[in-house]
Amino acid sequence: MTRIAAKFADLKSQGKSAFVSYIMAGDPDYDTTLEIMKGLPAAGVDIIELGAPFTDPMADGSTIQLAGQRALNGGMTLKKTLQMVADFRETDNETPIVLMGYYNPIYNHGVEAFLIDAKAAGIDGMIVVDLPPEEDDELCIPAGKAGLDFIRLATPTTDARRLPKLLPNMSGFIYYVAVTGVTGSGSAEAAAVGVEVARIKESTDLPIVVGFGINTPDAARDMALIADGAVVGSAIVSKIAAGEPVADVLAFVKSLADGAHSA
Repeated sequence: MTRIAAKFADLKSQGKSAFVSYIMAGDPDYDTTLEIMKGLPAAGVDIIELGAPFTDPMADGSTIQLAGQRALNGGMTLKKTLQMVADFRETDNETPIVLMGYYNPIYNHGVEAFLIDAKAAGIDGMIVVDLPPEEDDELCIPAGKAGLDFIRLATPTTDARRLPKLLPNMSGFIYYVAVTGVTGSGSAEAAAVGVEVARIKESTDLPIVVGFGINTPDAARDMALIADGAVVGSAIVSKIAAGEPVADVLAFVKSLADGAHSA
């Protein structure tokens, strides 16, 4: 059983939904990101989503785009991102880590080498937003063979014809995008999201976590009530961008996690 599957099984046994937090590797710098990352589990984070900075992050809004640019300007690379995971694993071998990014850096690294290096570093799964299921042979299927979960996004526009094409070969969980658009845009509406989550659950046994448009403890609770978990990214990254102390960032994360876990 993968760390991701084990985490969802443990939470289900407790009657809880998952809280997933996103941070950008290397923002504002390597050491600060690692310090925040190491503090996330104690703040209540069940799964860490770690962004790999890229020059053309088409699915991300301005908050995360700027975080990626700051990281790149500071010399962050995919190789250093994997090293950060390895450093984290020196003291935490339980918390699942999902790498979120784009295919170009992985392709440049070499797919086979990347999968070996990611597994060795302690990555559990990945979200590669610019690889559709029609390209599963590129990375999704090899990742599964390497023991890494390949997680896909479903959106409000993923209709009954498209959904069956997303599900084969994926594992870990489904990331449901609660609002149409990029990260950090709009606010998720629980009623509308609940209908879509229920529809997707009719086609899969995979857990469904909801992200995009969640930025308060109450919103995290509302989404956790109707899904298997809630994801918060831009709201956390905004705190980091503002230069808030690590302790304050983690206190904010804890408030979000407490909201999700109160569902």
